[in-house]
Amino acid sequence: MASIFGMSHNWTLLVWTLVAIAFLIVFIAKFKWNPFVTLLLSALLLGFLTGMKPLDIVDAVTKGLGGTLGTIAIVIALGTMLGKMMAESGGAEQIATTLVNRFGEKRVHWAMMIVGFIVGIPVFFEVGVILLIPIVFTVARKTKMSLLQIGIPILAGLSTVHGLVPPHPAPMIAIDAYKADLGKTILYSLIVGLPSAIVAGPLFGKWIGKRIQVEPPAELAEQFSSKETRKLPGFGITLFTILLPVILMLIGSVAKISDPGGVRGITVFCEFIGHEVIALLISVVFSFFSLGFARGFKKEQISKFTSECLAPTATIILIIGGGGAFKQVLINSGVGDAIAQIATSANINIILFAWFVAALIRVATGSATVAMTTAAGIVAPVLALNPGANVELVVLATGAGSIVLSHVNDAGFWMVKEFFNMSVPQTLKSWTVMETLLSVVGLVIILALSLFV
Repeated sequence: MASIFGMSHNWTLLVWTLVAIAFLIVFIAKFKWNPFVTLLLSALLLGFLTGMKPLDIVDAVTKGLGGTLGTIAIVIALGTMLGKMMAESGGAEQIATTLVNRFGEKRVHWAMMIVGFIVGIPVFFEVGVILLIPIVFTVARKTKMSLLQIGIPILAGLSTVHGLVPPHPAPMIAIDAYKADLGKTILYSLIVGLPSAIVAGPLFGKWIGKRIQVEPPAELAEQFSSKETRKLPGFGITLFTILLPVILMLIGSVAKISDPGGVRGITVFCEFIGHEVIALLISVVFSFFSLGFARGFKKEQISKFTSECLAPTATIILIIGGGGAFKQVLINSGVGDAIAQIATSANINIILFAWFVAALIRVATGSATVAMTTAAGIVAPVLALNPGANVELVVLATGAGSIVLSHVNDAGFWMVKEFFNMSVPQTLKSWTVMETLLSVVGLVIILALSLFV
């Protein structure tokens, strides 16, 4: 009898969660409310519906917000500064030019995917698009290739890194929530991400480029083509600066695996420099010299760059915090456990479950970040009841789900539409299909990997 009551109580909690998520979706999508405000309201609503005490709800909201932003806020701020240094110094341009020259015009779309992948490591998707759009226009003009054949691979590279590869906030949120290993996640994310980006980028880009012909918006193309020619930083030093955080994190993980107890002093040191906050801090300070002073920038200019690039990140940081608040209410109200018990008794594959939950929220709210933070809160308790699961692959499955089917409720959709001068149907046929391919191919590779690791 108790177990029946337990299950029916679980289902009641699940219904209240769906009500809160529906509230979240309707207010963001239909009424265009600010996602941060809406996430906080949804968290309060869920708390009241599930019978929590009012002050306990407030406590869960503040703890959840603070706990989630602990590391993530620093990661976002430092990553943005690194991206800004790369943009101002001409580093992004240098990487693109060098790869295009190496690969040759025939295979230039492959080079473009690699550019998106590398440049996307320290920067947000939106920032990456703004950084690389001039390069897309220039290369398309030089090679007389279709704009989408050049553009789609870059977007695929950026999007893959955004959804799957740490130190990006989306995978970092899940790594934190699921207690996954950072180094293993980076390794698996490359195994999953590169083939997914190849299918959705150069292969799909070549196919769709022949079917949708678009010209860049005239005023934008004009603005980018009349850039003053400046001396660019060297390819090697630029690449090293961008990849430095990833290299340091991998060193930390290797040290942890080779000396699990941290007995040797060198292990402690490697783990310290391999922590995502320290790795990014070292890289940003290094970039001040390699892409700043070495390029002839004055200290005032570098200070100005690093201050002005932080303003746009405020919204993203707050949305992630709001997601963390919602997640904490899910856990404190017992909803997390209820979902975990229902999912476990239904015997759902945890990787599919993580992908599906993230995909559902992504399609509904249009935000990969909201999808990732909310899904992490729902999936974490289920994961705790699945001791045999590969946690790192569940992180990637959540990430893959969070980039599926970008459509009219996603800011990225409109950004791509405007920059590539497309109509809504053309954007759906190119950009939306590309995002979905990335997500589904990623999921298939993750499921295949789970048979071996």
